[in-house]
Amino acid sequence: MQLALKINDDAVKGAYPSLYLNIAKCYEALGDHEHAKKNHELSVSFQCKPGDKGPFYHGTRADLQVGDLLTAGFSSNYKSELTMNHIYFTALANGAGLAAALAKGDRPERVYIVEPTGSFENDPNVTDKKFPGNPTRSYRTTEPLKIIGELTDWVKQTPGDIQKWREKLANVKGDIIN
Repeated sequence: MQLALKINDDAVKGAYPSLYLNIAKCYEALGDHEHAKKNHELSVSFQCKPGDKGPFYHGTRADLQVGDLLTAGFSSNYKSELTMNHIYFTALANGAGLAAALAKGDRPERVYIVEPTGSFENDPNVTDKKFPGNPTRSYRTTEPLKIIGELTDWVKQTPGDIQKWREKLANVKGDIIN
């Protein structure tokens, strides 16, 4: 943990909650409840405060322009009957590229560079639900995202990989946290 704290990198900071929680579990196993509680509290404190400064990306098949706003209120790419209360984005270009590949529609995959116009939070669908923290650097907001550019060079998924992702997502149990 001491080494992680010395690294000034948002991807490492996203792992703090998980690291602190695992340290808390070790202290619990040792019967040291005071240190376990302290590390559990540190884990929780880092879960709620995304400090990521970006750049941020949004993957889609929509044809958008610089200055356009992305807003919540559209159907989920994963459950079409669900209208989303949030708009999702990531600080990982390849993660946005995967989202674009999985998005519904037949238009080309697009990865836009976006700027949040308001507050945002860790995406609970891929973070705390599976493991504490946010090493995937995935976020959501109820406020619009402003398109400030487009990225054209990210690692694109092969058709076989996309099919594997679609099968994996089809077998996911549980609801989307909306």
